[in-house]
Amino acid sequence: MKKFLIAVLVTVVAGGAIAWSKRTDILLALVKYQASQRYADVAPNREIPWQQGPAELLVAEGSTESATRAERPPNIILIVADDLGYNDISTFGGGVDSLKTPNIDRLAAEGAVFTQSYSGASTCAPSRAMMMTGRYPTRTGFEFTPTPGGMIKTVMAVSESMDDNMPPSFYDEALEDSQPPYELKGLPASEVTIAETLKSKGYYTAHIGKWHLGRENGMAPHQQGFDDSLLMQSGLYLPEDDPNVVNAKLPFDPIDMFLWAGMGFSATFNSSDADKFEPGGYLTDYWTDESIKVIKANRNRPFFLYLAHWGPHTPLQATREDYDAVGDINPHRKRVYAAMIRAVDRSVGRILDTLEEEGIADNTVVVFTSDNGGAGYIGIPDVNSPFRGWKITMFEGGLRVPLFVKWPAKITAGTTVDTPVAHIDMMPTLAAAAGAPPPEGVVIDGINLLPLATGEGADTRSRDTLFWQNGHYQVVRHGDWKLQVNDRPTDGLHKWLYNLAVDPTEQNNLASSRPDKVAELDALLAAHQLGSRGPLYPAVLQSAVMIDKTKAEKFVEGDEYVYTPN
Repeated sequence: MKKFLIAVLVTVVAGGAIAWSKRTDILLALVKYQASQRYADVAPNREIPWQQGPAELLVAEGSTESATRAERPPNIILIVADDLGYNDISTFGGGVDSLKTPNIDRLAAEGAVFTQSYSGASTCAPSRAMMMTGRYPTRTGFEFTPTPGGMIKTVMAVSESMDDNMPPSFYDEALEDSQPPYELKGLPASEVTIAETLKSKGYYTAHIGKWHLGRENGMAPHQQGFDDSLLMQSGLYLPEDDPNVVNAKLPFDPIDMFLWAGMGFSATFNSSDADKFEPGGYLTDYWTDESIKVIKANRNRPFFLYLAHWGPHTPLQATREDYDAVGDINPHRKRVYAAMIRAVDRSVGRILDTLEEEGIADNTVVVFTSDNGGAGYIGIPDVNSPFRGWKITMFEGGLRVPLFVKWPAKITAGTTVDTPVAHIDMMPTLAAAAGAPPPEGVVIDGINLLPLATGEGADTRSRDTLFWQNGHYQVVRHGDWKLQVNDRPTDGLHKWLYNLAVDPTEQNNLASSRPDKVAELDALLAAHQLGSRGPLYPAVLQSAVMIDKTKAEKFVEGDEYVYTPN
């Protein structure tokens, strides 16, 4: 490592202006070298020792197997896609270039579709924390998305070398250096997760895939209520040079450049990063293979499976089979992206088919959602159509996500729920399905959605108001009115007010013409902040994100944008 750093320094000094013009390549080469050292000890794939449930179902005398399965608490499967756009699936009439997602459509058709479902945040980690706890960041302090060491610093340096005309970003390197490392930035171990709640009710609990809520000091999934955890230790779907992979790199996105340079192909099981091994194939398919093993091994006892897919998050990688199957879609990155969604859809179908084959579909709750809206930095304009905005913004495109809940024993196929709901509702809903009481002494912000899904009436508490926040960027929806507030850049307070009943795609900002409504919603935001504990660690970056253009497009004066912290 020391010799490599000396070589880089010599290159910079000797090359002078030439080296400075190539500083991006040098930085990324350093990241790539560090990654090669970090993943040099990744072991071959191995069999996962999932816990095994009873080999046979205990059936009481005079009863039947089907009756016994119907009487016990339901199995629960939570499937979460990553950065899936509202228009990426055909359920809502979309699909990438009209690509069909028949298995996700099938899940939606066989259960309840929540037509106004929202993520917990516009980025992944806070959303996942809210799904696990049912609590707002004002209570948990888990407000921002942790990034690997060196990522923001590298991304900022790469961004500065690009000619994209974007308003400036602001990065506090000293502040980041003073904070805990990535592995220690997570959901506090004191928070009670849905896995802990279900485990206390006798459930076997398994996590597969992404976590992003901490890896050490009691924050890892197998320390937060999961009996077993097959963790995505890094984020390549396959090695970049695998003969079966089709890659699509994004030269306009500094984050993508960092991911390609810094990520490896590795997983861990109930252990630290020191015990890494290769996944057994393309990540989406591998996570599904292992999920099926969990289902089959535990069919005779109640289980909770959290299948947290990485797809279709960048880096964009598809199997050659999926790439060929989606047809001639252009540009290349869009075709790879479509192929990745095809893999996620296949995963959902295989899970549903396994439940049917094992005879446990009727009394299994299957939930499908995404952690936030589709990302603008992939350079595909229509991922969130018809809504404005992307992941990282809190326009509807960044927050609207699918939410489908199937439970044949309780929920009538074809049910539609128009009530606004959000990821904070996941924890109390799944707990209620299992008959598990809420954790003692813990305030839960979400509500049980089962009465809405089963048609038995709404929860006794009001669902008039939902909140989102990312530091100074704060949002409230009250009834059909939605207010966004942002005090950056420092040329004044920026506010966007929309009546979603008549303007669901947020085209007509009413902030100046309806000061009365702004004042009403401002008061709700202020009241929400009164009990806030503040973020566990402050934001180190302020970056501008265009609302109506992707990262592949140039910013021009007059384009609307929002500053968001992390």
